[in-house]
Amino acid sequence: MRVLNGILSMMLIGFALVQYNDPDIFLWVPIYGIPAAWRAMAAYRPQRARRRSSSAALTACIAVAIVGTVISWPTEAGFWRREVWWDSETAREGMGLMIVTVSLLVAAATDSLAGRSRG
Repeated sequence: MRVLNGILSMMLIGFALVQYNDPDIFLWVPIYGIPAAWRAMAAYRPQRARRRSSSAALTACIAVAIVGTVISWPTEAGFWRREVWWDSETAREGMGLMIVTVSLLVAAATDSLAGRSRG
């Protein structure tokens, strides 16, 4: 799980870095950066990720990500096709939030599984 969490953390950091020329950089860097930090914590400090306070904070981040994904769900038909998302910023943003949500859910699941295997 450490490798999976590390790879996903680096992927999210990469997503944050490519926001350098986006007009709303101050919105999107934290949207990708906070989940990247959760993934890094799950990879390199799993005992800290399983603390009760961390669990509550992760749950709050997941709730915000789900709400953001629902609000920003792409309305374009076939938004997952390259010819659509290549030209549609709303499709790219919606898909970015989907990736963030799935990443946070996987972080929570791996933390939960690791906690069970310890106990």
